[in-house]
Amino acid sequence: MTAVESSPSITPVLLSGGSGTRLWPVSRRAHPKQLLPLIDEQTMLRGTLDRVKDLAGITQPLVVGSRAHADLISAELRDSGFDPGRMVLEPMGRNTAPAAASAALLLTEAGDDPLMLLLPADHVIGDTDAFLATAARGAALAAQDYLVAFGVVPTYAETGYGYIRKGEPLDDGVTRVAEFVEKPDEATAEAYLANGDHLWNSGIFFFRASRYLEELEARQPAIVAACRRALSAADRSHGIRLDATAFRSSPSISIDYAVMEHTTDAVVIPLDFGWSDVGSWSSVWDIGAGDEHGNVIVGDVYASDVTGSYLRSDHRLVAAVGITDMLVIETVDAVLVAPRDRAQDIKSVVESLRAEGRREADKVPVAQRSWGLEEVVARGDGYRAERLTLLPGAEMTICPGKPAGRLCVVLSGTVHVGDVEANPGEILPADADLTVRNPSGVPIDLMLLQIEARPPYRKE
Repeated sequence: MTAVESSPSITPVLLSGGSGTRLWPVSRRAHPKQLLPLIDEQTMLRGTLDRVKDLAGITQPLVVGSRAHADLISAELRDSGFDPGRMVLEPMGRNTAPAAASAALLLTEAGDDPLMLLLPADHVIGDTDAFLATAARGAALAAQDYLVAFGVVPTYAETGYGYIRKGEPLDDGVTRVAEFVEKPDEATAEAYLANGDHLWNSGIFFFRASRYLEELEARQPAIVAACRRALSAADRSHGIRLDATAFRSSPSISIDYAVMEHTTDAVVIPLDFGWSDVGSWSSVWDIGAGDEHGNVIVGDVYASDVTGSYLRSDHRLVAAVGITDMLVIETVDAVLVAPRDRAQDIKSVVESLRAEGRREADKVPVAQRSWGLEEVVARGDGYRAERLTLLPGAEMTICPGKPAGRLCVVLSGTVHVGDVEANPGEILPADADLTVRNPSGVPIDLMLLQIEARPPYRKE
């Protein structure tokens, strides 16, 4: 190990590019789980941002996520008190190794070389103080040029996680990494639990930015080259929008495969407190506060003779009678019903819906925009009706360049269209670029009806 400065800075790098397919129908590609309040009132990204605030030596966090989620990510950064422009925005997903490489290249381009605490944005950690203490141990090791993995002490024989086998002891529970192991079958997972030599792979890593790039360059130089080109040609007007052509050329591979399985400097620190990757509805049930019947109930739900189930209503009354160990999740446009022990199979349902071209697989009926909310309330052959909620102080342009076949009515509050006020019940003008503004301190609702142009009806 090389000599280093005593207190290098730490940059939390939050990976926010996942789609959360197993948490469908609430989590979808257009609005994935890390940007949703699945466990409490905060989004999971916001919870992760808040978790790192008290880590000694941190600089402004950096979030790596999808271009499509730029406004949502920026809002979470701002609301957490961080710089809303600290984003690396990917044009498409290329797994965690290129995501971390893009962040490391950005953080070192001005000559700095911080420690990177790499955190998935969609994990739940029950004991923040214990996490911070463990992260501080990881920082000390990363400052010595180790590549640090965090392994969760398993509490049951989980087949949905990868594992890390512990190797030679270093100090106070820290060991070298003997090997990374793929997701096991049930019998193998039981053996791992019994022998005590294996930890769940949390996907949390700590290393110096330059050390990661050095290891990656030695084993996957095409990733570093592609990310360097993507960063060089990036649009930096709002966050760092990586160049699509360059980034697409990067191999799609995880940090585990690209670096951690091959380096001789990998060590693992055990996490022995509440942790979950919230990878399925069964995980959400496990984390939730169950009632005396073992049910976790969210929203407007009536349950009679129900045990061990997760029941969620986001839109209307859900009634359940006489079921055990079930998942029932209702949204405005889809309902999921499945045994709790089949939670991992939901991914295949989404893949089938996607193959059939069903919009419910990826699109959301209620989308969060920089200006507020957009909710599809009705659609049919040739028409679409949306409820638009304009936040205080926000401004938006309605259907730019498409005045024909559009009707927009104010439902509540007073909006400004130029110098003119429009009140509830008033129809807004059909201008080509209709820009409305909410100068008040409360949200304002609009109803927008769009009609597709049709050939004139002719009677034969």
